Amino acid sequence: MPSVMIVEGIHDKERLQKLLPSGFMILCTYGIPTEDRLQQIRETCADLEVYIFTDSDLVGRRIRGILSEEFPDAIHLHTKKEFGEVENTPEEYLQEILEKNELI
Repeated sequence: MPSVMIVEGIHDKERLQKLLPSGFMILCTYGIPTEDRLQQIRETCADLEVYIFTDSDLVGRRIRGILSEEFPDAIHLHTKKEFGEVENTPEEYLQEILEKNELI
């Protein structure tokens, strides 16, 4: 089944694009998503396996909660609290997470 990853921002997307296979779809919420943005994400993710990878801060947890309601079967990826944000997570650790979930 084709997959999509939802992240918070463009820097997260850029970090992950370096590691994921060419053409892997990554969508950004651009912070806490508006209803319009959620609708766009819903439409794009129809019939796709959804991965959610947000920061481990308060905003990231809030976004994860919103997306969990929209995509209850989504697979959640987590960085360590010590790294805080996806964009600050060392590339080696991101690669480990992606390999563990068979994305690379």
